[in-house]
Amino acid sequence: MRGSRNRLTAAAAVRAAAAVIVTLLMFFPVFWMLVSSLKTQFEMRSAIPTLWPQSFAWENYMAAFQVIPYARFFGNTLIMSLGMVVLQLNVSLMAAYAFAKGRFPGREPLFFLVLAAMIVPDQVTFVPVYVMMSKLGWLDTYWALIVPHGASAFGIFLLRQALKSLNNDVLEAARVDGAGRFGLLYRILLPMALPTVVTLGVLIFISGWNSYFWPLIMTNSNEMRVLTVGIAMLRDSIAGNEAMEFHIIMAASVMAIIPIVIIFSLMQKHIVAAMANSTFK
Repeated sequence: MRGSRNRLTAAAAVRAAAAVIVTLLMFFPVFWMLVSSLKTQFEMRSAIPTLWPQSFAWENYMAAFQVIPYARFFGNTLIMSLGMVVLQLNVSLMAAYAFAKGRFPGREPLFFLVLAAMIVPDQVTFVPVYVMMSKLGWLDTYWALIVPHGASAFGIFLLRQALKSLNNDVLEAARVDGAGRFGLLYRILLPMALPTVVTLGVLIFISGWNSYFWPLIMTNSNEMRVLTVGIAMLRDSIAGNEAMEFHIIMAASVMAIIPIVIIFSLMQKHIVAAMANSTFK
């Protein structure tokens, strides 16, 4: 028994050491970005890299606001990401409710088409959507940044699985009390599937916040640019000297990931609950 206990202890120590090593490897790029954002220009140009700044250059963060309209880009990104969350969550909820609890001819074939849309790459639909935005006069507006992302096959699939697993007896009781379809969806089903809804909302927000190609094509003025495009402009604005000014780029990148870190930290309880309660019936 003592030998078995020792083997279990050794195995636990090995797993803990492996977990620490993997965590450090995954966190190191973030650590390097944070440290680089606080280095001076001279230290960044040094032939020998340092793991800690010799002196903290907090002015790098102010320099990012001076080179590009960072505050404007930040606001545009926030509006685009929140708009995508609100629109896509509502569309996905209503479609998922129809596929999970509705009874109508062709429900399964239609849901199969939704699943088939998941394998279609964005590059295939980019040109027709761009032409549509152009004909509507929405280029270089928030409409072009938000509306094309209003529906998500993955979101519909994820919420459909969550709603399908809920008991129908609750819905029948609510119908007896006079609840309509929207009442059933938003007052009964939404609270019951809240962890999955919050998880999808976080994924949508992160996707919108990190989006680069679509905002780059749909906008052509600084008033409508987003952070990802703005940071690329910051790199280009240094006139090919980005290696010398790399600390400013790192400072801008650090500020860009702060909202994602905050949202993930606040919502991680719901994300863990959604993972624990996930079902694919």
